Amino acid sequence: MDWRLKFLSAYRSVNMKYCAIASGSNGNCYYIANAADAVLIDVGINTKHVELRMANLGISPASVKAIFITHEHTDHIRGLAVFCKRYQIPVYITAGSYKGSRLHLPEHLVHIILPNATVRIGTLTVYGIPKYHDAKEPCSFVVSDGATNIGVLTDLGRPCDNVKHVIRHTDVLLLEANYDEDMLESGRYSFFLKNRIRSGWGHLSNRIALETFVEHRTSRLRHLVLSHLSGENNSVECVRLTFAPYCTDIKLSIATRYQETELFDVSDLFAPSVVGFDELSLTLSKDRQWKE
Repeated sequence: MDWRLKFLSAYRSVNMKYCAIASGSNGNCYYIANAADAVLIDVGINTKHVELRMANLGISPASVKAIFITHEHTDHIRGLAVFCKRYQIPVYITAGSYKGSRLHLPEHLVHIILPNATVRIGTLTVYGIPKYHDAKEPCSFVVSDGATNIGVLTDLGRPCDNVKHVIRHTDVLLLEANYDEDMLESGRYSFFLKNRIRSGWGHLSNRIALETFVEHRTSRLRHLVLSHLSGENNSVECVRLTFAPYCTDIKLSIATRYQETELFDVSDLFAPSVVGFDELSLTLSKDRQWKE
């Protein structure tokens, strides 16, 4: 399946803000906004904690214009039903993810999308990024205001061509670094669960995430936020020691499972400058099959 994703720009935007409200195997929720519009990627913690963490950052839940769901696993949808109904926020989700979630959301809030959909939310454009993961019909997302591209790439079974293209064309990248390979191997997880995680349909190890980042990053990237760390098979210190030597020229942050990150501001990363446009032709391998 071939599809085209175009990011156009005349001047680099400096008014986008973003953060990880929650990140890790116990829950995921990411906030991306500009001065006019805001979206959430996943609502994987309960609504009370989403509201508390937003309040810590000065974010009003009522300002969120749309919620995009990457897939149906509990750590990505735990708080979705209550949150979207309380604030009457539209939910954009693939048919497979919605079926797999077994949720029954109000019909007027549900928008079924393709994994490679392009959706306009006010002044923001959200691009679906098909990926490999052991879910029904998963996708990641890039959020763009036409100048600044923010990619949220977690729950990646392997670094497919789509993931590599996004890394090349983002200004801010939230990238999964889920587990340390030695910690997983020697840890208490069952043989079955270990193989599920490292099967190519589970998650990226620190090593594979680093190799993919180093090989495909460009000078465009200004901020790397490492995300979705395992609570059992990784640590903030391990991730920092792995990535820090390769991030001396950009901002490096690590999202944790314990609290929200700060609310980052793109204007802190670079001054306004004229930039061109990137046109990406992304493909998904024919062997990519989402499981019933």
